[in-house]
Amino acid sequence: MIWVPLLLVAYVVAGVGCVRVWRASLAADHPHGSPDGARELTVCEAAYLAGGPFRVTDLTLVSMHRSRRLLLARTGWATVVDATVGDDLERAVLAAIGPGGQSPVPAVRPVVAGAESVRLLAEDLVGRGLAVSAEGRREVAAGVRAVRAGFLVTLTLGTVAALLVPAADRSLVVAAFALPLVGSGLCLLIGRTEVYPYTRWASPAGRRLLAGLSRTDPLTALATRGPAVLEPELRAALRG
Repeated sequence: MIWVPLLLVAYVVAGVGCVRVWRASLAADHPHGSPDGARELTVCEAAYLAGGPFRVTDLTLVSMHRSRRLLLARTGWATVVDATVGDDLERAVLAAIGPGGQSPVPAVRPVVAGAESVRLLAEDLVGRGLAVSAEGRREVAAGVRAVRAGFLVTLTLGTVAALLVPAADRSLVVAAFALPLVGSGLCLLIGRTEVYPYTRWASPAGRRLLAGLSRTDPLTALATRGPAVLEPELRAALRG
């Protein structure tokens, strides 16, 4: 019965990982703020809930391009056409491009995504109960890693245990290790669902508001579905 201690270790490791991802997912689905569904989402808020800071950045770049304030070249460069200061997000884009008026889009995107205006947008959505906090996202991601580790440890221990026992007893060992292995696998699927694709950013209340938005407007379609809805030239410009 040398495989029994290995089974106990597998149960403990798998159980800890499953409990951790379950608690993190539960916390992400019940944000601290009170869900505010009275106000309609702005297109920038929808972009954050659907794709996070980089989606907000892409939306702002494309919006400025369509209003002829910015030129996004297929080669991946952004050139300022009209430096008139707009809202805080547009101000962040102009600051990221710099005084020279031209910069590669891959260099602009992370600067804008980390700008104060994007952070304040995220905090407002979290406070309204529409977005998952940064701490909540970290907990879910850590839970997924714990479950993945538990799955691999259980698989390894089960394989070792099966090799240590006589062939006649291997079916019993396999059956004993099947429960923590299946449990870890199911929790891993649940955890990955929590962070993909926009559930990483939006709370259940935020997802409901996103589902109610019309996709007929090009900017709203970009906010909710990402750069895949853009024409090839703009997709190439954003990819750099």
